[in-house]
This record gives sequence, structure tokens and C-alpha cells, in this order.
Amino acid sequence: MNFDFDDFVDAGNGIGNVLWIICGGLLFAIVYWITAIAYCLTIIGIPIGIQLFKLGKFVLMPFGHTLEENDSGLGFGCLNVFLNIFWFFFGGLELFLAHLLIGLILCITVVGIPFGVQHFKLGIAALFPFGKSVEGY
Repeated sequence: MNFDFDDFVDAGNGIGNVLWIICGGLLFAIVYWITAIAYCLTIIGIPIGIQLFKLGKFVLMPFGHTLEENDSGLGFGCLNVFLNIFWFFFGGLELFLAHLLIGLILCITVVGIPFGVQHFKLGIAALFPFGKSVEGY
């Protein structure tokens, strides 16, 4: 029987994601998806809604996935800056503060530290989501 460290890491990520979903990850993902639906109801908000659906998937299962700068080369830099500024004032700051508060509370306990670190990572993603993509799916 061969031991493969990648299998061990994958199992750890899977257990982490299951515990994350049970302990509030599903609730945060639903908040992202409801916000995404609200933005998609307006024509101008569709790009924000699409990004929030992607982030909702990331929030649902954050272990084993990373947020990377999107190097698509499509030249959306100026649009991404505008969308990040708009999102900061109309939803991003609130989600960031929620992730920060929950992350700080979780980091008080030793068992909650991995979940707190995930909340900090998700808080940064919630603050400036445009121009980034989720890797690992």
C-alpha cells in the first residue's frame, strides 16, 4: 500500500469543507447568492451578480481552493477598478466586516483557527472581487 500525501491533503480539504458547510459556510454562501440574484435583476448589475455567484461557490467550499489574479489579458483593468469601487460601497464592505468579525471570533479558540483564516481570506475576496478568479475547481 502506497501512501500518497496528496490523497491525505485532499481528504483533509474535504473534511474541512464539510465542517465549514455545517458551521456556517452554507449560510454565507446563501447570502452571496441572494445578493447575486438581487444584482442580476438589474441589467447593469449582471457583471456583479455573476462574480458573486462565483464567490458564493468559493465561500461554500473554500478549503483546497485559492483566489488568484485573473490574467485573462482581456483588458478589463479599468472596468474591474470601477466595479471594485462600486462593490466596495454597495455590499463589499459589509461582507468584509462580517467575515472579519466571524474570523476574529473563531480565532479565539484553537480549533477555530483554520476556519478563522478562511474567513480572513474570504473577507479579502469579498472586498475587491473583480479581476480575480477561483482556482482549484
